[in-house]
Amino acid sequence: MNLPNLLTSLRFVLIPVYIGVFANGHMIPAFLIMVAAGITDILDGYIARKSGQVTTVGMMLDPLADKLMLITVILSLLLAGLIPWAAAAAMFLRDLGMIAGGMFYHFRGKKTVPANWMGKLTTILFYSAIMFIFFGAPFAESYLWAVIAFSFITSFMYIALFKALNKPAADPLNMQEGEPEKKEA
Repeated sequence: MNLPNLLTSLRFVLIPVYIGVFANGHMIPAFLIMVAAGITDILDGYIARKSGQVTTVGMMLDPLADKLMLITVILSLLLAGLIPWAAAAAMFLRDLGMIAGGMFYHFRGKKTVPANWMGKLTTILFYSAIMFIFFGAPFAESYLWAVIAFSFITSFMYIALFKALNKPAADPLNMQEGEPEKKEA
């Protein structure tokens, strides 16, 4: 257990804390807990890269913690009537698909793609959309839909990266299917 993984674990602990605070109607403290989770996300990645503490466990838990926190926040906003069902469904579909895809590759012994700048940007945009929702900005729902569209674009990019990273290398000694036959002289 290193410091980055400890910070990631803290995000898991903040989820029930957020639920309790939000359920008791304390919107600003709930928002601040969500922001604290976002800060730990930034810090754990920065510390892991700068100190050479990137681990396989961290690469798996970091996006899981992000997704679970985001799903929790989305569900709370949906149940409070602050976002439409369709937006929540789109976000759940995308996030659950990313979690399932990552687990599928991980448990099949395949390489997983660590969070990259597109994923981090998507998370930042989601957090800003949620901030606008928390504070009742008139453009919040339109902005949320734009972020949802962007998130699906980044998901397709991750899928392409997963496939490319796990593509079997061509064996020059054995011909692969689809290769033309060599003619003997």
